[in-house]
Amino acid sequence: MTILDGKKVSNDIKNEIAAEVEKMKANGEKVPHLAAIIVGDDGASLTYVGSKVKACERVGFESTLVKMPHTTSELELLKKIKELNEDDNIDGFIVQLPLPPQIDTQKVLLTVDPSKDVDGFHPENFGKMALDMSTFIPATPFGILELLQRYDVDTKGKHTVVIGRSHIVGRPMSILMSRKGWPGNSTVTLTHSNTKNIAQITTQADIIISALGVPNFLKAEMVKDDAVIIDVGITRVEDASHPKGYIITGDVDFANVSKKASFITPVPGGVGPMTIAMLLKNTLLAREQRKG
Repeated sequence: MTILDGKKVSNDIKNEIAAEVEKMKANGEKVPHLAAIIVGDDGASLTYVGSKVKACERVGFESTLVKMPHTTSELELLKKIKELNEDDNIDGFIVQLPLPPQIDTQKVLLTVDPSKDVDGFHPENFGKMALDMSTFIPATPFGILELLQRYDVDTKGKHTVVIGRSHIVGRPMSILMSRKGWPGNSTVTLTHSNTKNIAQITTQADIIISALGVPNFLKAEMVKDDAVIIDVGITRVEDASHPKGYIITGDVDFANVSKKASFITPVPGGVGPMTIAMLLKNTLLAREQRKG
């Protein structure tokens, strides 16, 4: 069994990006600039955005954090997005989700300039991805592809089962794993909350990508020997015996499933670190496209 070490691979990617930025500086070129808008004071979102800012510092990017109160109106947010769209100094930006209830998330995502949409959420970018055209791939699916590639995981002709159909992970993963090329060329089954006999389907899978958000959902008896397991789930589970009062748990019963798997991602330290690394990669791509 091989651990797909997202922490190590994300560090490798950041080092590679930092080397690219050094070359840009040496050539007197503008370095990539990533901006993030956060509305409200959700703890998890603030932590996540904070780690994005730190990652930018580490690779030599410029970064801007736009904090807006939770009372911000939809109109105010759309105005701020239009400002960033028109700011030539900013190469890419993200709007941290979730947004407060008074704001229509779809309207917000549609307002972001597709050429600066480094999250890959705009319908134009999603459509290009579905058509196998060059575009920004959403950071978490992009990170999963990168892990499979760097660990030389064979996907051709394999049966991939995706658990969860979110627009951020499940749906794009199902498209990407069935595309021509590598990682890809697998036969994909997309399962979700209304799927019957899910265990029957997962036991036939060569590769399982779980993005459900239900702690320890995937048990050892639901997995065949030598399956490849990608765990996207990340949930805080109360644990009085732990100093923090909680533990971070994935969708997979790691202790037991890892005994049967050929490759598996840990939680934390698997897919999570890859997401930020690939957001940086998308921002570097955005800078190169704007330069071109």
